[in-house]
Amino acid sequence: MIQNNDQSMININLENKGLFQYEKGVSLEEISKDFLLEPPHQIIAAIVENQLKELRHTLDQDSDIKFIDECSPIGARIYQRSLSFVFIRACMELFSGCKVSVEHSLSKGLYCEIHYKRAINEQDTDRIKARMQEIIDEDVPFTKSRIPLDEAIDIFREYGQIGKMNLMKYREKPYVNIYQCGWLRNYFYGYMVPSTGYLKKFNLKFLKPGIIIQLPRCECNGEIPEFVEQPKLFKIFRETENWAKILQVDHVATLNDLIATKKEGEFIRIAEALHEKKIAQIADTITEYIDEKKLILIAGPSSSGKTSFSKRLAIQLKVNGLKPVSISLDDYFVDRENTPLDENGEYDFEDLHAIDLDLFNNDLQRILAGEEVKTPTFNFHLGKREYKGNTIKIEKNQPLILEGIHCLNDELTKAIPRNEKFKIYVSALTQLNVDEHNRIPTTDTRLIRRIVRDSKFRSNDAERTLYLWKSVRRGEEKNIFPFQEEADVMFNSALFYELNVLKKYAEPLLRQVDTTSPYHPEAKRLLKFLNYFIDLEYEYDIPRTSILREFIDGGSLT
Repeated sequence: MIQNNDQSMININLENKGLFQYEKGVSLEEISKDFLLEPPHQIIAAIVENQLKELRHTLDQDSDIKFIDECSPIGARIYQRSLSFVFIRACMELFSGCKVSVEHSLSKGLYCEIHYKRAINEQDTDRIKARMQEIIDEDVPFTKSRIPLDEAIDIFREYGQIGKMNLMKYREKPYVNIYQCGWLRNYFYGYMVPSTGYLKKFNLKFLKPGIIIQLPRCECNGEIPEFVEQPKLFKIFRETENWAKILQVDHVATLNDLIATKKEGEFIRIAEALHEKKIAQIADTITEYIDEKKLILIAGPSSSGKTSFSKRLAIQLKVNGLKPVSISLDDYFVDRENTPLDENGEYDFEDLHAIDLDLFNNDLQRILAGEEVKTPTFNFHLGKREYKGNTIKIEKNQPLILEGIHCLNDELTKAIPRNEKFKIYVSALTQLNVDEHNRIPTTDTRLIRRIVRDSKFRSNDAERTLYLWKSVRRGEEKNIFPFQEEADVMFNSALFYELNVLKKYAEPLLRQVDTTSPYHPEAKRLLKFLNYFIDLEYEYDIPRTSILREFIDGGSLT
């Protein structure tokens, strides 16, 4: 840091830019205007001394700064949250007395519903978009104020936001940070952009009975992607919404109430029974078509519980009189020296061509034809395939189960006709939200699962898992999500109560992430998120076959 004898000035060390001097009290927004990014990107937040700050934050001392744009994971969340606020305000202005619920991600956007005295239609969607654009053009500031808890509850009661009201019962602090945009005051989990003028890119798409807010995406270089319908994924979200009605739980506070009053036992048993029933239904469908579809392909993103699902599915198939056989894709890796390299010159074991596709498809054809086939074993120490006398031969009533990240991609099993495959997509598609406007991202649930599992079973601390997560997500976007609509059926492995269980495992691990670590802001965000849930101390109601046991131990599916 350069020497500065002028007491009215401070030194700013800006990442990748160098040292600069500003007057004390300068805001991050003022500094950001001196370092405008190339379009289409824009600065919307900053990391100051390894702490996430809004652009309205002012500086009174020398600081290290890293600016955040909307194409980073942090920036994308801030942009989405801020745009949601504008959407809610526009809806409330156009449809007096309506209630808006922010539901879940869908088709690379955010699916929301407007609960009004009549159904919302496509013309209404156009009106909302026009009003949102007016609010954005006005460049209305988002102002934040700290108010007493009782006052916040009164605001939520006035707007009929019962989920927010009930959530305040579990808030430890006697105050709440409230944002205001024009006349509307609201509570959001996380930061906002300084003003609506930052939200220049958005679109709305009517999807009965709701609306999708389309946003700029990192993988599209900050542009809004072309809309692609995901009817199967939408259907599984609607199914989970029906499960929530069966369980009589809508938001986190409702679930906390059950645990606080020691009534979680029956809730857990019903939630697990819904899982078991769904798996049994999938097994019944497989059994119905076993003569035409012997190859069962299972895929899903990291920490979706694919392993437990596969084992429970095998049990249900056995109940139906079938004798499933599994085959490991890992044994068909190409020899190490032939493994594709990623952009950093390192081995990319998640690349489709890290698998010997020709050998695998040749063996697959012969196995499904009823031949006895010698199968390889991959020696990970030597980085080579070996043959140790293992063989596989299936009979008429033996489906072949294959689990892996590429299983929904027909290129993996290119020698097998599509009508001879039964594809299953597994993911933890969280439907339970914090409240009406603060959703629980599916990605966060899976990340917390993985942090706990990596610590218990892979000797990885939380920092290591957070470091790997970017690469994991990149692989999912490339190898899994583009093919999810190819599935014949989808299974939602999320359990409504799981974050109340995972909390006590994850929190100590996240607190170990050092304040100097580049992953400290993310660890801090996850800790704040977990603070909404009260602990579920006793786990004896969780079956040993539960998918959750894959992450917390104590399971019997070995």
